[in-house]
Amino acid sequence: MAANPPIALLQVSGDKARGRAMQKWLQGRDVEVSLAAGAQEALALADQSYFDLALLSDPLGGEPVAPLLERFTQLFPATVVTVFSDRPQAREAVSALRRGAFDYVATPRNREELWAVVEAALEHRNHRLRPPAQARPAPPAYDVQHLMGQSRAIQQVFRLILKVAPSDSTVLILGESGTGKELVARAIHHHSPRRDAPLVSVNCGAIPGELLESELFGHERGAFTGAVRSRVGRFELAQGGTIFLDEIGDLPPHLQVKILRVLQEHAFERVGGTRTIQVDLRVVAATNQDLAAQVAAGEFREDLYYRLNVVPITVPPLRQRRSDIPLLGRFFLERLHREKGLGPKTLHPEAAERLLRYDWPGNVRELENLLERLVVLAEGEVIGPEDLPPSLGRERLLAPEAPPPAELPPGGLDLKETLGQVERRLIAQALAQSGGVKAQAAALLGLNRTTLVQKLKKMGGPPPGGADPGDN
Repeated sequence: MAANPPIALLQVSGDKARGRAMQKWLQGRDVEVSLAAGAQEALALADQSYFDLALLSDPLGGEPVAPLLERFTQLFPATVVTVFSDRPQAREAVSALRRGAFDYVATPRNREELWAVVEAALEHRNHRLRPPAQARPAPPAYDVQHLMGQSRAIQQVFRLILKVAPSDSTVLILGESGTGKELVARAIHHHSPRRDAPLVSVNCGAIPGELLESELFGHERGAFTGAVRSRVGRFELAQGGTIFLDEIGDLPPHLQVKILRVLQEHAFERVGGTRTIQVDLRVVAATNQDLAAQVAAGEFREDLYYRLNVVPITVPPLRQRRSDIPLLGRFFLERLHREKGLGPKTLHPEAAERLLRYDWPGNVRELENLLERLVVLAEGEVIGPEDLPPSLGRERLLAPEAPPPAELPPGGLDLKETLGQVERRLIAQALAQSGGVKAQAAALLGLNRTTLVQKLKKMGGPPPGGADPGDN
């Protein structure tokens, strides 16, 4: 059997000595610990990497931990949070639990006490992930809670879904191919009052223009050659529910007029028909194109654009939410094993690091397809860097160097250069241990992320994933 991946734990303490002591207490326990000294550093680390557990000290650097706790549980609801206090009080415990903490306990005094706290949090996490014994039907994969991601960018999408879903407002979902726009549309429908009525999807770019009108609005018998019987279109099938118009930017001009009328009057006629059909439905559209530019170029009707763009939701590309890659990878590997009987397999740390550094032009769909290919083709139970395609690159973060001398050579040395070698080696090790995530590497070195980025630039080492400050 493949080994389970180590538990990712974030420890937040204003006392560096205590934080490092607790980190040592967890050594050998199959737990990867990242340290943060304050609220901003904790949020930055959690935004860049997925954490199973978080341990917060109260107070935090002389300040109450409550603001961080509330913000943390809002942004990263999948992480189980435990709060430590040197002098736990019932009032503070109740407040912490109301803000989303799993537990509020006295600060552990030794490794056994600390491990007992971690085990309790792990058991809570595993219980939360475990399906109930009395099988209730599993929630659909388009429930917003089953859209994967803890990054701030995707959490903002989730918040917009939950805000707009109860209304009947038209939604325009924007984003590159493969980002999950249809999942967002399904989540909107699932959380809306129309959830028990149909959700009907139409890919406007996949159906030839001469057939699309009939597909959308239906046709009457004899409307054209081959129309031997009447047909109900997608708009009628969506009665009472939601119609999802994917790739709306590919809609031919003559159909743009008819879609505009449906949005304005909730009415249309079938092809070849004269009877006006009234429909009660919600319209959700999506595109990977720049509709505003198409409007400016005269390729898309301006009035239709404004009718569609009532509530825009932009789904970020995967390269702008790199911290979600480990979570998505784990989810896809588990699903491939559960649903297709492939594996079980895990990712070697170096392979995982290269996934983090890749820009994913095909976004989440490309990641899912790649992992399925790797699970099928890779030998053994661990997917190693040698199994990855050349497009993911094989260059190291920093070139290895010979260790500097431990003693002063007879002829002396260049102290500045020697210290620079030590610094480069330690930075390379920190980056390797953190999977290339600069915020975590900086925490391991006792630096802030900005300082580490500046050092990397001076060394000529390219920041993983490019120089975009939003990257890892």
